[in-house]
Amino acid sequence: MRALWISVLLAGALLASDKEDVLKQMDARAVHYGEVSKKIWDFAELGYHENKSAALLESELRQAGFSVTENVAGIPTAFTATWGQGKPVIAILGEYDALPGLSQQEMDADRKPLVAGGPGHGCGHNLLGTASLFAAVTVKDWLAAKKLPGTIRFYGTPAEEGGGGKIYMARAGVFQDVDAVLTWHPGDSNMASKESSLAITEAKFRFYGKPAHAAAAPDLGRSALDAVMITANAIEFLREHVPESTRIHYIVSNGGAAPNIVPDFAELFLYARNPSMPVLDGIWERIVNCAKAGALATDTRMEVEMIDSNYNTLPNDALSAMVDRNLHIVGGVTYSKEEEEFAERLRKTVALDHALPLGSQEKIQTPRDGYFSASTDAGDVSWMLPTSELNTATFVPGIPAHSWQATACAGSSIGRKGMVVAAKTLALSAMDLFTDPAQLKAARDSFEQRRAGYEYKSRIPPDHKPPLNYRDKD
Repeated sequence: MRALWISVLLAGALLASDKEDVLKQMDARAVHYGEVSKKIWDFAELGYHENKSAALLESELRQAGFSVTENVAGIPTAFTATWGQGKPVIAILGEYDALPGLSQQEMDADRKPLVAGGPGHGCGHNLLGTASLFAAVTVKDWLAAKKLPGTIRFYGTPAEEGGGGKIYMARAGVFQDVDAVLTWHPGDSNMASKESSLAITEAKFRFYGKPAHAAAAPDLGRSALDAVMITANAIEFLREHVPESTRIHYIVSNGGAAPNIVPDFAELFLYARNPSMPVLDGIWERIVNCAKAGALATDTRMEVEMIDSNYNTLPNDALSAMVDRNLHIVGGVTYSKEEEEFAERLRKTVALDHALPLGSQEKIQTPRDGYFSASTDAGDVSWMLPTSELNTATFVPGIPAHSWQATACAGSSIGRKGMVVAAKTLALSAMDLFTDPAQLKAARDSFEQRRAGYEYKSRIPPDHKPPLNYRDKD
C-alpha cells in the first residue's frame, strides 16, 4: 500500500504538465461532445422520460470502456457508469432533463418556439450531462495512461427538475463507496460555489368533491376547485408569517372539466422552499393545515402526494478552493463577433438590474458565501458525501435560467463554450483528488465541520416510489 501511494504522489509531481496535456486533448475532442450536447438539446425530454438522452450518454460511456448499470433504483433513465478499481472513488454527476414550455430556437433573440408549448433546455441540462460525460471519459483515459489506481464513476441522474432522481438513487445505495462528488451547473458566470441553496418540498394537493349542475343544482355539488382556491388564499395569508427567505409557489394543475359542472376533482401543485430543512419542516406543516382547512370548508376530501423534497446544499470549503484553482487554470469564455451581437440583442429582452456586464463571461468570479435562491437534489448528496459544485457561463450574462432565452443559449455555441470550461475544470479537479490524498482528507474534514454532527434523513417516505409520471397532467 505504501508503494502504491508513493507512485500516486510521484504522479502528483507531474500534475502541472499532465494538466496542460489533458487540456490540449480536450480541445481536440470538444467538437464531438458539443454534438452530443446538441442532440440532447434537440431531444428536450422531461424528467423520468429522458429515454433518448440517457441512451446516448450510456452509449458514449460504453464506447469509452465504462461498465454501465441501467435502471438504477427502478428508474428507467437512471444509470451509473464505472471504470477502474479500488480507492479513491470519485463521482461526477450528470443531468439531462428539460423543462416544460421552454422550447426555443437556438441563437435567436426573438421568442420562436421550435414546438409551440413544447419542452426546452431552459436550465441547460443538455450541457450539464454532456460536460460531466466529457470530464469522466477524459479522467478515465488519463488514469489508464498513467496506470493509476482508483475508480471514476459517472452518475446519470434524471428528473432533477422536481423529480428528485438523486434521492432515490442514493436510497438504492449507489453512493455508499464514493469518496467525493464533483458536479456543476450552467449559469451566466464562472464561479466555484461556496453557497448553499434552498431546501424544497413539493407535493400535489388533490381534492375530491361531488359533481352537479352548476346552475340547476349547485347545492348538491361540493366543489373541489373551491377547496383549491380556499387553500391558496390561506397560503397567501400565511406568507406574512413565515421567514422572509421562504419561497412558496404553485399552479392549479387541474381546475375542473367545465364551468357548468361543479368540479368533483381539482389539484394544486405546490413548491415551498427555505434555506434550512428543519425550518421548512415547520412551514410545510402549516401549508398542509391550509389544505386541510380548504377541504373542511368545502366538505371535500383532500389527499397529499409527496413529489420531491431536497435538502439545501452543504458547501465544502476545501473542494471549492480546489475547483476555484482549476477554474482559473482553464479560464473563461470568449465570444466571437456573431456571439457578441446575439448576446447584446438577447440582453435587451430581460431586466438587467444587478446583472453582470457583457464581457464578464471571460472572467472568473470570486466564490461567495450565503445561499442562492434555487433548489437541487444534489443538496441531498452533499449531506451524505463531500460535494463540490461550480457554475460556468453557458448563458449570456444577465440571462436567467428557466427562461426561453436560456434555452436559446443552451443550444448555441455560447452554451457549448461554457460547457467545455466546466468539463475541463471537473477533469482537472478529479485529477487532483486521484493524486493527492491530502485533498480528499481536507474535503472530508470540511464536510464534517460543516455538517457539525447533523444526521441527514431524507424527507421522502421510505416506501415512496419514484414519481415517474410527475410531469403528467391528470
